[in-house]
Amino acid sequence: MTEQNEQERRLGALERELTLLSRHFIASRGPRIGQSLDRSAYVLLTRLETGEPLTLKELAHTFQADVSTINRQVAAMLRQGLVERLEATGPGGARTFRPTPLGLERLAADRAISRAGTAQLIEAAGWSAERTQEFLTLMVELNHGIEQLEGRAWVRSGGTDARPPDTGTSR
Repeated sequence: MTEQNEQERRLGALERELTLLSRHFIASRGPRIGQSLDRSAYVLLTRLETGEPLTLKELAHTFQADVSTINRQVAAMLRQGLVERLEATGPGGARTFRPTPLGLERLAADRAISRAGTAQLIEAAGWSAERTQEFLTLMVELNHGIEQLEGRAWVRSGGTDARPPDTGTSR
């Protein structure tokens, strides 16, 4: 098999596995029993908890979505008390949004359920702590590559841009 054919085979297999991962990941962790946030609220709160309050335009840019879509999602979250709108500062300034204590509490509760489901997946795969860390490192590297292609870095916990751990191997 030629080098090009081998690369095509690998890329085809990787694309298929990523498709399966995206399809199975949420469903395979079990029903959302006990979780109170819908997917959009979970993802928006995950982003808002990591940094400064953001405008609708900034959120739309982050999620590559229309401002009208983000506006509807944030409006629903406002009605539920999950986020609060801050008044604009300065002339022509846009209003920003940040999570409320209730929003952060519900995010933490849903995240605990999600993490327990993720732990079940790791256990079902039979992975050791080292193997799990290896997968995490690869996922972080892949996500950073995606962010680089998009020109949009995702702010990670604590407001830092968590780089993959240096494993001492060349990439």
